[in-house]
Amino acid sequence: MLHIVNKSPTERNSVESCLAHAKKGSKVLLIEDAVYAATKGGAAEARVRSAMADVTIYALQPDLAARGMADRVIDGVNLVDYGGFVDLVAEQANCQSWL
Repeated sequence: MLHIVNKSPTERNSVESCLAHAKKGSKVLLIEDAVYAATKGGAAEARVRSAMADVTIYALQPDLAARGMADRVIDGVNLVDYGGFVDLVAEQANCQSWL
């Protein structure tokens, strides 16, 4: 399953809820303000690092760049462009958006 999160980890608990419910082997795509969770020194860094043992974390690179965070990505977070976003959605039988 692909989980898509778009809310900042400091604004809502969407990232935390997603990571708590994502089953082993799931993929989590952080877009829009949720990309802050993929950054070093961010509020969700420890939780994201911990979750990476069970799920694959992706972040939308254009959203990181737009927020000036492209150089602060946590090691192990996979960056995708818009084409990669589409590929992730197409590869998965189910997608869950976290609001």
